[in-house]
Amino acid sequence: MNIEIINPITYKNWDELLLTSDQSIFFQTSAWAKVLCESYNYKPLYFITKNNGRLSSLIPVMEVNSCLTGKRGVSLPFTDYCTPIGSSEDQLTILTEKLIDYGTQAGWKHVELRGGRNYLKRFTTSATFISHTLELSGSEDQIFKTFRGSTRRNIKHAVKENVRVIFDRSWKSVEAFYRLNSKTRKHHGIPPQPKKFFKKLHEHIISKDRGIVAIALHETVPVAGGVFFEYGKKALFKYGASMRRYHHLRPNNLMMWETIKRYLHSGFQYFSFGKTEPENKGLAQFKHGWGTRERPIYYYTYDVRAEAFIERKKNLKSSYPFFRLMPAPLLKLAGNMLYRHAG
Repeated sequence: MNIEIINPITYKNWDELLLTSDQSIFFQTSAWAKVLCESYNYKPLYFITKNNGRLSSLIPVMEVNSCLTGKRGVSLPFTDYCTPIGSSEDQLTILTEKLIDYGTQAGWKHVELRGGRNYLKRFTTSATFISHTLELSGSEDQIFKTFRGSTRRNIKHAVKENVRVIFDRSWKSVEAFYRLNSKTRKHHGIPPQPKKFFKKLHEHIISKDRGIVAIALHETVPVAGGVFFEYGKKALFKYGASMRRYHHLRPNNLMMWETIKRYLHSGFQYFSFGKTEPENKGLAQFKHGWGTRERPIYYYTYDVRAEAFIERKKNLKSSYPFFRLMPAPLLKLAGNMLYRHAG
């Protein structure tokens, strides 16, 4: 195997090469690489092989060099899943060995792979998540009937309460979502992502017609919002936020339904609700109510010093009460300082 280590941002025609593999996903594109690198100063190292001008195998990695969490390789930071591309178990094993060798020489603590069950199943998993995917086939009515009864009622309730949903790709819409997201994360006890991150999302993804922002309005007030990515015939729900005092209007349900309809009529075939932690029963139940297919997502962590795949204890909690008490400007400052270290 002729293995190359490339930078997808500077590699000529990377996205065209990526499309030659039917296993490729949005998170492997140069647009997502640009967002991660320019927001958090990560170093891209994409391990690839080609065959007759087509992409044969791929493990995309960002080197995270943090004084708080150590130096490591992650495939990929802030990504729901990123299953390595390869035509055989042997091919992927060789590529992974090359990655581990590189990490050893570079002084990494560990290598994290967000996917790869097809060839790593004999090794210990470091974390497990659930994915929820809706197949966009049939008519609106046929899809609507597959939803749980409570989901259908919540959609109808939002319509009755005069909630409406708009779609936009402007920076103004991203800013509106950022404000909602900051309030939502404060309520959940976690800092918001840096505003620079959302600027890069707009610059490289949303303004380039690779994603869209949905905003649910009650009268003129933005009460819920979502950020969605698009790749081929697949759409992905990546970020969501809402104002708690308007939850009784069920704006999130209508936002999702209007977005699903938009993608259905645009010829998309799949709508992904992203990943969910198994312990987050409420969110899992919400996503399951849309008639989705559930599948596990397995993460693997190779400890370079131990020379073995290991089970990792969860370092970050999903909520920190003291963040709820912080003034908004201080909480945003915390997000600006901490996210690049979390990776």
